[in-house]
Amino acid sequence: MAKLNLNGKIIDVVVDGDTPLLWVIREQIGLTGTKYGCGVAQCGACTVHIDGVATRSCALPISAVTEDQKIVTIEGLSPDGSHPVQKAWIEHDVPQCGYCQSGMIMTAAALLQANPKPTEADIASEMTNICRCGTYPRVKAAILDVAASGAMNRG
Repeated sequence: MAKLNLNGKIIDVVVDGDTPLLWVIREQIGLTGTKYGCGVAQCGACTVHIDGVATRSCALPISAVTEDQKIVTIEGLSPDGSHPVQKAWIEHDVPQCGYCQSGMIMTAAALLQANPKPTEADIASEMTNICRCGTYPRVKAAILDVAASGAMNRG
């Protein structure tokens, strides 16, 4: 049995220690906002926060996560969609097919939490998620708008 601190709740799960965190979140816990894309931690569709750090969950075994680590999924980022990054995504019409967007939002939120005023170079360096629809210019614009608004500096 493993204990996870997921979206502010301690959850017990019975899984093999080699089971990727993504599958525990999706299949055992039932939160399906975090997506499976590549299975090798390259595309970013599976991105969650672990202690505030954007982490690709598809290749991370559950045994590597402790109860003390705080895991946040897209569902826990803002249950009502009011997070500044989520609002900016809508304002900039970022999603097309939408498949990669939860991972993109989680990566952008972690970037802005760590660096509330990123440069375009910072964004290019940190936003390594893959979007087959090519929404990268809108992603960058949304992140720059959140930074300019100062929304991530507010408590």
